[in-house]
Amino acid sequence: MKITDKKEYLKQIQAVIDRGPYRDDWSSLTDFAMPAWFEKAKFGIFIHWGVYSVPAFGNEWYSRNMYIQGTPEFEHHVKTYGPHKDFGYKDFIPMFTAKNFDPDFWAETFEKAGAKYVVPVAEHHDGFQMYDSDLSVYNAAQMGPKRNILGELKESFEKRGLVFCASSHRAEHLWFMGNGKDFDSDIKDPLQCGDFYWPSLQEQPEHQNLFADPYPTEEFLEDWICRTCEIIDRYQPKILYFDWWIQHEGYKPGLRRIAAYYYNRGVEWGFPTAICYKHDAMAFGSAVVDVERGKFADTKPYHWQTDTSLMRNSWCYTTSLDYKSSDELICYLVDVVSKNGNLLLNIGPKADGSFTKETAAILQDIGSWLSVNGEAIYNSKPWRYPAEGPTKEIEGQFSDGSATVYTSKDFRFTAGNGCIYAVCLHYPEDGNVTVHSLGKSLDANKPNFHGIIRKVSILGSDEPIDFRVDENGLHFTTTTITGKFPVVIKVEVE
Repeated sequence: MKITDKKEYLKQIQAVIDRGPYRDDWSSLTDFAMPAWFEKAKFGIFIHWGVYSVPAFGNEWYSRNMYIQGTPEFEHHVKTYGPHKDFGYKDFIPMFTAKNFDPDFWAETFEKAGAKYVVPVAEHHDGFQMYDSDLSVYNAAQMGPKRNILGELKESFEKRGLVFCASSHRAEHLWFMGNGKDFDSDIKDPLQCGDFYWPSLQEQPEHQNLFADPYPTEEFLEDWICRTCEIIDRYQPKILYFDWWIQHEGYKPGLRRIAAYYYNRGVEWGFPTAICYKHDAMAFGSAVVDVERGKFADTKPYHWQTDTSLMRNSWCYTTSLDYKSSDELICYLVDVVSKNGNLLLNIGPKADGSFTKETAAILQDIGSWLSVNGEAIYNSKPWRYPAEGPTKEIEGQFSDGSATVYTSKDFRFTAGNGCIYAVCLHYPEDGNVTVHSLGKSLDANKPNFHGIIRKVSILGSDEPIDFRVDENGLHFTTTTITGKFPVVIKVEVE
């Protein structure tokens, strides 16, 4: 659909809402049902790639921080590119050529990594759209790469059986680059809707204040609704992920309209759609709860997602990345899945569209591990206990600043295929294993394990396991198992 008149498009959006079945109120939106494929998928890839990958300095907030005087990004920018009035953020766009971007290779890499769905960032806070749009010329199809990045990725992903999703971070653009008006830069008034830097409000909000000024203007809200619905209509993502700031009071009416429109379009198209949100931005039960760079300490009765990055210090590519280890990330995946969650793992491609050697190696390790142990992850369900062992998890967002060190007594549990899977996060060097949670209950009235264990095996190994069970646990010893990564114990029960 060609959008030639924004007001007319808003009328069409409202008509879809009016037809239902979802209305733009929380009472109706909480009729939302979690897509079955999402609960089974467990593992997805997040992609932060855009103009901010060109300077490759600091992190994906370069477009904001380069205009804040005194920051490392400001000083770096002046030293490297000159005064902001002569070279601003917009001047990186022609440098974003994506000359090595190969969507088929990306799809093949993510499939081999074991991912089941992929969430590219369609528009980040900087306002550059990674897709062909009628609402602004500042998009990847008309500038920079001059390719419809999102459209090409959708085609390649779906050929590989990967579920295509998309993310919008547009809401923060309201004020994201407003500091550029504080001095002589290329961000100057008057700015009009459709301009790259518009609106660049100078008033900066308190980031956790849900009622802080500036509130979005009606014009900005209408533009945000149209941009989001354009992504929905043109690319039909199965999941729509929103970054923060939609929790602000000023966005709530527009957010409800977008949700009702998107869910109704899914009904029209014949497949379920879902929104992922953070910070309690939506009524509980109306979408998928997401925890940024963090997780829960216990199993939740609802399905949820965490998004975290391969890198500790950025979501996008920079020249100073601090990568997590493959073992840390596999343990993270196992822990999240044991607690009824999905892991959305972010990568940051280089500006040219290639992957760093560290990214490629980590994805290969995860894929190799899942190719052996995937039956304990995909389509699994939480067991009665999520975890056993002395190491306690830190709950909450932004809790992944350092790696958790596990012991040979730390296990995570999932269930599926008529089995219980006990994942030993750090396999003992002597091969002596005890899983206390699978011990024989002496009292059938207590909620401990009271089933019949028929067979115990290690996924990926042919070594026969001679086990015994007593009131202290399930016990066995192996001689050939080594544990660079978590080891999955398959327990077949009656």
